[in-house]
This record gives sequence, C-alpha cells and structure tokens, in this order.
Amino acid sequence: MDCPKCNSEMQELKIEILHGQVIIDKCYSCKGLWFDNGEAEQLKGDWMAEFADSGDSVVGKAYNRVRDIQCPRCSKPMVKLNDSKQSHLEYEACSEHGMFMDAGEFTDYKYETLLDIFRDAVASLKRR
Repeated sequence: MDCPKCNSEMQELKIEILHGQVIIDKCYSCKGLWFDNGEAEQLKGDWMAEFADSGDSVVGKAYNRVRDIQCPRCSKPMVKLNDSKQSHLEYEACSEHGMFMDAGEFTDYKYETLLDIFRDAVASLKRR
C-alpha cells in the first residue's frame, strides 16, 4: 500500500495490546499512519501505542496541508474531519476503510491535554 500523502510505500506495524494484536500501516517517508476502521480507537486506550507515532509533528503539519487525497484501499476521495473531542485535530477518513493521520496527530489524538481544551474553547469563541 502506498501513502496517500507522499506516495511512498507503507509498511505494516504490529502492535501488541492487551487483547491481541493491531496491525496498522506506517509510511517510512513522511511517518503518517493508516488505521483501518476501529484501529485508532483500539490503540487510543493502549498505554504504549504512541510509540507508533514516531514522526516529527512539524513535518506532519506540513503534510496536513496536502488536500484531495485518495483512500489507499479504494482510491475514493477522503474527507477531512476534525476530532469530536479535540476540534483542532484534523485528519482524513474514508467511511468504508479507515483514517490517515499525519506524523504527530495520533499522539495528539491519544492525549487530550489542558492546552487542547483551552485551544478548543478559544476556537469555538472565534467561530461565534
């Protein structure tokens, strides 16, 4: 499978969790992560899963500006979504197959900090 952002080859990354194993795909060029449906939610609660997100978040933010990407499974256009709990966090999703997070986004997704809560509150005030 090729990365939907930089078109480099993605490699499978096996992560052991309490109830088995989750296999995600990681781009070794831009360090983005592909999660099949449900995998990100499974890993969010795992205390060691953030090691998978080893990329530089500054590089990830640069790749976040890439628009109009296709699902690496079905080639349909992916939709940009904001996380429901952390509205500043933006990732791409295919409703049929999964989601793609740029480097640094999964770690942000996994940990909601006080800064995230403050940032989202300020963003909601600006939208009024």
